[in-house]
Amino acid sequence: MWNRGSTERGTHVTTAVEPKELAQKLVENVEKVIIGKREPVQLGIVALIAGGHALIEDVPGVGKTMLARSIARSAGCQFRRLQFTPDLLPSDVTGVSVYNQKTNEFEFRHGPIMSEIVLADEINRATPKTQSALLEAMEEHQISVDGVTYGLPAPFMVLATQNPIEYEGTFPLPEAQLDRFFIRISMGYPDPTQEIEIMNSQMTREPIAELEPVATPGDIVHLQESVRRIYVDDLVKQYIVTLSNATRDHSDIALGVSPRASLAMLRGSQAIALMDGRDYVIPDDVKEIAGPVMSHRLILTPAARMREATADILVTEIVDATPVPGAAVGRRQPASSTT
Repeated sequence: MWNRGSTERGTHVTTAVEPKELAQKLVENVEKVIIGKREPVQLGIVALIAGGHALIEDVPGVGKTMLARSIARSAGCQFRRLQFTPDLLPSDVTGVSVYNQKTNEFEFRHGPIMSEIVLADEINRATPKTQSALLEAMEEHQISVDGVTYGLPAPFMVLATQNPIEYEGTFPLPEAQLDRFFIRISMGYPDPTQEIEIMNSQMTREPIAELEPVATPGDIVHLQESVRRIYVDDLVKQYIVTLSNATRDHSDIALGVSPRASLAMLRGSQAIALMDGRDYVIPDDVKEIAGPVMSHRLILTPAARMREATADILVTEIVDATPVPGAAVGRRQPASSTT
């Protein structure tokens, strides 16, 4: 347990909360707005507590932006939205230095990126030059403007959305930037019962307007630290590497995943273990996170695309064909114990 606390905006809370309990509270709070989509909500919280960035890709109107707003509000984090358009400039993202005539000096006026959670809405509508303005921020948690480096707040998370069906006037994200997204989330359509529930919930009010934070930025930082302390057996690490290597040797995949994807699977499986109340990772945690981590990083061969194969299908095939570690995987054992 830890003491909840935050120096942001002058607040400090001293209630002891278990990591699993707090993570589940975040999920349940977001579900007050995002109805019937537990898996996308959980993946969003996994990305948050694992310290990663998420690409939310789906058709218009299924709640991509609302998911980002709900996560930010539930976590009590400062939130800024950037609507990406072809005329958006890099300085609109990072900020700009302005000359102050009174002091005869340049002053830096930071952009929206200097927030704890940033929504890059329809990221593929901006030019590659503007998209690249996010690269340093996402990977290094810092930005450079006019030769000066500025650190970003903690926690820091980019939630980007894009529409997969309307490509006219868009600029596909380069592989280098796709690789920096920890996971890809797909919302999907609600079923008829859920869609009626969504309509009923918005008859007289917007649910997000009444959504209260259940955590503070300090809580999220503590959760991220707790995730890194989850034990991962060497056999599980080898399992992750085996999955990654399988994408690099697959005949239908032109470009497999990078070591960054292996690190993402490691951190994501730790986050899932924490949310399940365990202090160790099991192979099922890796299986659960493998698809969201790897699918957007793969480039398929032309022959595979002609057969209408998809990255999701290939990842599922790879996971199913890869043997899982044996019974030695689990809680840390004393050096003298036998398995």
